Amino acid sequence: MSESIRILLADDHQIVRQGLRRILEENPDMEVVGEASDGRQAVQMALETKPQVVVMDLSMPQLSGIEAVRQLSKRLPSTKVLVLSMYSDESYVVQVLEAGATGYLLKDSADTDLTQAVLAVHSGKSFFSPRVSRILLDEYVRQLQEKGVTDRYELLTEREREILQLIAEGKTSREIAELLNISASTVDTHRAHIMEKLDLHNPYEVVLYAVRKGLIT
Repeated sequence: MSESIRILLADDHQIVRQGLRRILEENPDMEVVGEASDGRQAVQMALETKPQVVVMDLSMPQLSGIEAVRQLSKRLPSTKVLVLSMYSDESYVVQVLEAGATGYLLKDSADTDLTQAVLAVHSGKSFFSPRVSRILLDEYVRQLQEKGVTDRYELLTEREREILQLIAEGKTSREIAELLNISASTVDTHRAHIMEKLDLHNPYEVVLYAVRKGLIT
């Protein structure tokens, strides 16, 4: 019997947390190990309970959701963070990805997509609500037009394409190295080549590119 996915819920509204818990615990393979009502408490509880997934609201008192995500990605790199928000603005999505989240779920689709989103980020994949994916795609196309460049995907080797997808799914160099049975330094070398060939400069641009190519959804 497989172990349950350990989940921490962080939202400043108790009724929202109760609804999220109800949805998640309908799945016998998911266990809510804690609930936090502000960003600072979310970070502290995560450090104490070591959840595999944190479902984090962006609008949190004491410590913003984005700053909480940033701290969690540094202090608990193996914990995946799924952001839950009512905002689909590009600026929010960009900040969340740069902070280290691997998923962005809009609250109006939580009833239908929450379980799927948790399963996705837990397995190392990214998850975005369809509306957010469209925003990412539109933004990437805009950047391509501004740079006046064409798609350089064909320049990548087979190994580089493989590593590109794993990077876009939020895996660390160490995780990729273990998965592919190569050294972390070799992964870093491939990563540098990928970024150079595709003219990408940060993890956010990698995700935008991967969404456009259909490598992640």
